[in-house]
Amino acid sequence: MPTQLQDFEFKRVLDENPYFRCLNVLGTLPASSVSSSDVSSPGSTSDGRLAAILRLERTPFPLTLPQEFSSGVLESTKYLGSTDIYTWINGWLKRREDLPDLKISIICPATDVHIRKYSKQDILMVHETPELYEKVVKPYIEAFPLSRTQWVRNILDGTSEAHSLLHSTDDFLILPDMKWDPTTSPLTALYLLALVRDPSIRSMRDLRGGDGGHLPLLKAIRDAAHSVVERKYGLPRGSVRLYVHYQPSYYHFHVHIVHASQSGILGMTVGQAHLLDDIISLLTVAQDILSSLTLTYGLGSQHGLYEPMVAAQGNVA
Repeated sequence: MPTQLQDFEFKRVLDENPYFRCLNVLGTLPASSVSSSDVSSPGSTSDGRLAAILRLERTPFPLTLPQEFSSGVLESTKYLGSTDIYTWINGWLKRREDLPDLKISIICPATDVHIRKYSKQDILMVHETPELYEKVVKPYIEAFPLSRTQWVRNILDGTSEAHSLLHSTDDFLILPDMKWDPTTSPLTALYLLALVRDPSIRSMRDLRGGDGGHLPLLKAIRDAAHSVVERKYGLPRGSVRLYVHYQPSYYHFHVHIVHASQSGILGMTVGQAHLLDDIISLLTVAQDILSSLTLTYGLGSQHGLYEPMVAAQGNVA
């Protein structure tokens, strides 16, 4: 049963980003309006409602939109001003099934971890030595609730998204990321995801080179990604950027595959994104290098690692 958004009760704005034209809001939904929900979950309230996060994003314009100006795709316009060769106008599009105004992502029931993740955060650059990884980060990863990656296991075992798969092997699969809707977004917004089946690889810190290591897997993902985008979307080799996050948003190894022309995506920033080709090169040079490096990255103030990592920075040489 689809979620009924008219039942959503607003509580507060968690974050807004005018550059990316998105808004995160917190509220509640009745348990009866949410599929596969449990009123006894940590996100539930005493009145049987469930904590819910709505992420509202403006959808991209289809490339055919300017060609339709003369055919009435604009319902109305309002003149704002002009000077010399420049003119500014507000416009309102006609309602159309193939031209949605918003993409609405719903997280329900939302836990405290979700609420922190989607709240506005100050970013601090931290240095993670191998010792800090063993002492602080690894215990955090090992205590990460399995429920947070249930959606990953659902995809891997075919319970969900089976119709969306673009490539599948015994070691990994590739499918469109939920951030990209192939039916409404332009090809330059392409965003795919490669999910590894081996649950023991939680982050890039677990990757190893050498005999019996992960280089064959990483190279297979790279080759399959290029093959998929060429076969499915007609993009030649070099048209996509493959990278891994550290810290990742969830601890089940995955690779992001985005159009090389994309820019400004938050997850592509220095201090978070690591190119897959660079990881392969590093592991070719030294098989244990990723477990031996001091990694510097941005950590949000709402992240579960923020306080212990900030407290430990004074001891980093």
